[in-house]
Amino acid sequence: MNKKVIPNDILIPQIGELLAEGREVELRPKGNSMLPFIRQEKDNVVLRKSDTVSVGDIVLARAGERFVLHRVIKQEGDALTLMGDGNVRGTESCQKDDVLGTVVVILRDGRRAVKPGKGRLWRFLLPVRRYLLAFYRRIWRHIV
Repeated sequence: MNKKVIPNDILIPQIGELLAEGREVELRPKGNSMLPFIRQEKDNVVLRKSDTVSVGDIVLARAGERFVLHRVIKQEGDALTLMGDGNVRGTESCQKDDVLGTVVVILRDGRRAVKPGKGRLWRFLLPVRRYLLAFYRRIWRHIV
């Protein structure tokens, strides 16, 4: 199979249009910011437009000049704070209107469907996440 990589500034607005039409979109995310729950080059996500966004949801959103697929960690009115599960610090801010879609399914290895949780335990473990991610990156991902 030939692989074609399309720059985000071209692809994501098209995905946003499809989501706004009420369609579901399957996307293969790039990067490791959502490790260990979404793995680059292995997992796909299914996105759907949602009228409601809440803390714990994984969203595709415009954050400043770029697009991110991160979890909502804080909501104050229409203001959202996002952070990747694979990050130990650093957040992005956006407005509710900047959210293009919400992840409704994670396709493990592109096939096995997993419903994303709200990441409550993972968010609680933020103070020790650095060590858990180091273990995952060095050992666990080679086992599974």
